[in-house]
Amino acid sequence: MTASTESLFALSERYYLPVYRPRRIVLDHGKGARVWDRDGREYVDFGAGIAVNALGHAHPALIAALTEQAGKLWHTSNVFVSEPPLRLAETLVQASGFAERVFFCNSGAEANEAAIKLARKWATAQGRAPERRAILSFRGSFHGRTLAAVTATAQPKYHEGFEPLPPGFRYSDFNDLAAAEAAMAGGDVCAVLVEPVQGEGGVTPATQEFLQGLRALCDRHDALLILDEIQCGMGRTGRLFACHGYEVVPDVVTLAKALGSGFPIGAMLVGARAGESMQFGAHGTTFGGNPLAAAVAGAALRELSSPALLANVERQSAALRAALSALDAEFSLFSDIRGRGLMLGAELRPEHAGKAGEILDRCIDHGLLLLQAGPDVLRFVPALNIADADLAEGLARLRTALAGFLGR
Repeated sequence: MTASTESLFALSERYYLPVYRPRRIVLDHGKGARVWDRDGREYVDFGAGIAVNALGHAHPALIAALTEQAGKLWHTSNVFVSEPPLRLAETLVQASGFAERVFFCNSGAEANEAAIKLARKWATAQGRAPERRAILSFRGSFHGRTLAAVTATAQPKYHEGFEPLPPGFRYSDFNDLAAAEAAMAGGDVCAVLVEPVQGEGGVTPATQEFLQGLRALCDRHDALLILDEIQCGMGRTGRLFACHGYEVVPDVVTLAKALGSGFPIGAMLVGARAGESMQFGAHGTTFGGNPLAAAVAGAALRELSSPALLANVERQSAALRAALSALDAEFSLFSDIRGRGLMLGAELRPEHAGKAGEILDRCIDHGLLLLQAGPDVLRFVPALNIADADLAEGLARLRTALAGFLGR
């Protein structure tokens, strides 16, 4: 007997730690940019699993890679070498243009934890005392939920109740180069951790001047520049790496989300400056870089690197921006439309502040999966290979949802 949506929700409320408030649908299967729930309702997916399903659902190349590797080898541990993660590391290094070493893990938070540890280890090797190993991050950022990563996340709402937080973190204002310079003036910052495009903080891109200025500050103060590209990397901005679009060469880049395009994997890429900082025994992971995850990520990376896909990102980004501007002209809903590539945010006007969640509920009712970035911003991060028909249908459903929200 098939379980009902309500019975499955009852089970989730009984057995899950109540840290999420999922919408009351139960998704069952997907294809491309569309998903279906247990009751047979179809949705256009503009959220892509929070920018994870960069190639949509059930992509043939990913299914083939997963199926082939599943019949060979799932896990070996890092006591041994297997080919899929080795080939993935080689491809990432070559594609990055800056990296020399790769560390694989299972998630974005783990990748950022590894980067924080690497920065501290690198500073230690330089002879810096513990009080001169501070990490600078920026207000509005989001770097993960583990204790060090959440401390680097400069949003107090994520800190509440988890004190005492690890020491050695400092915050400055995003896109304010003078403030960053002042924060580094004492010479005790060993690394700067920054998202080229802030995701959870409101889909806010760094300016070219800010990111390039941080590179110069890190050079001046002998600090590492760590770019968190967990959400904005892997083609999301129209370039394989977001830093390529900014013409900035980082010391470290962290990746996850789209890297596996739905299969859990994270990575830390390290350039020559700090590539030898972590030696035998300094860090590790049981599951990181297992052959199954690496095989899927390798297939995903081949697709995400293709000129045709990156061109689609640019084309659909322009179409989505134009459509959002037209909706604003019709409904006067948005105070700002911002972002890069297919990572766009539409900020609600003050009279609709705090209503993003309500709009998302309306979207569900009309067959559209959408995200928010805080209470005031609608977040659009669809599959990077989204087709014209899917984008047009999703926008039509969005218009209907917005009209209902406004009572029109």
